[in-house]
Amino acid sequence: MSDRDAARKTLSDNRQAGHNYFLMDRFEAGMVLTGTEVKAAKDGKVQLKDAYAEVRGNEAWLVNAHISQYSHGNRENHPPVRNRKLLLHRREIDKLQGQTREKGLLLIPTKMYLKNGRIKCELALAKGKKLHDKREADRARTADAEARAEMRRRA
Repeated sequence: MSDRDAARKTLSDNRQAGHNYFLMDRFEAGMVLTGTEVKAAKDGKVQLKDAYAEVRGNEAWLVNAHISQYSHGNRENHPPVRNRKLLLHRREIDKLQGQTREKGLLLIPTKMYLKNGRIKCELALAKGKKLHDKREADRARTADAEARAEMRRRA
């Protein structure tokens, strides 16, 4: 394991994003979280399946991400689903705002991870896949797996 991998621990992975969208540019964003959200996220209680990000009023927000309540959070616990502010540079926010408005692209969170003690979210500019695109990807994946299996059998 390299030093770079040791400093990053994946907390949640949005595997369906690659199936449902063509993923293009990726951005790393910090997040504004409460204490119980941080503890629950470090326990791996994060779900990014239905989440997306949007730029509103020159700020980036993570919408619909589910971070379960912390087990020892008592009355100070957080609501599981709320809008969470994303921390990006101004030029990145301007670029994302332009591309989501003009080109009709989406901002999808693909990963949430711990990097040097801070929780980061990886965002990807994405374009929705049509049903035939998904079928084509499945066919290609199946053909690739069959070819690999055949190579193993011959070796």
